Amino acid sequence: MEPSVLIEAIEIWKVFGQGENRVEALRGIDLKIHSGEMIAVMGPSGCGKTSLINCLSGIDSISRGRILIEGQDLHQMKEKERDLYRLQKMGFVFQTYNLIPVLSAVENVELPLLAQGISTRTARHRATEILTQIGLKNRMHHRPAELSGGQAQRVALARAIVNKPRVIWADEPTGALDRESGKVVLDLFEHFHRVYQTTIVIVTHDPKVAERTERVIYLDSGQIIQERFPKLKKNITYS
Repeated sequence: MEPSVLIEAIEIWKVFGQGENRVEALRGIDLKIHSGEMIAVMGPSGCGKTSLINCLSGIDSISRGRILIEGQDLHQMKEKERDLYRLQKMGFVFQTYNLIPVLSAVENVELPLLAQGISTRTARHRATEILTQIGLKNRMHHRPAELSGGQAQRVALARAIVNKPRVIWADEPTGALDRESGKVVLDLFEHFHRVYQTTIVIVTHDPKVAERTERVIYLDSGQIIQERFPKLKKNITYS
């Protein structure tokens, strides 16, 4: 049985500026992301990769088109409704970690749970549990400045997964890491993808990251030009 469509983009455009300053970051993107898929998004700098995941997640507005997530039109939701959906159903991992420097690792991880009104005791238990799973039990009371880059990114991933979201958006999650630390983080992405059937979308410049996903989407000039399926050794090119 084919997995259900979790996210569908229909002819989406994202335009910045006007006149001579007009930039078409996304140009008529059509895309379906299935529940439980692990996808990489690749392409040259400025091709629209980050704009794509920002629009698909509702962080940025779209200029034209529709984005359906679990059948709901994301950009027709009221702002508070969209924010709540992101909080409950999405996780985010960034190249620069985006951890709050004055909070410990466990405090950073429990934040999404506390924001939803989950009790302090339950949030701390779940944050501790996930940090133990990823090998940071002995570092959970350290602040970000006391962690290595690889450890900080693992904390960021723990924060993204602690709520067991439907989808995780990751923008260059290994870009600031050395090779070994990057491998550890990718292993964890694969682990959570397998254990929780989490849909994961990773923006990356690294072909080795893309090879570990099920589908690679190539963008150029705001359009999808090719899709590749590494495990099936199959390519689809669009004219």
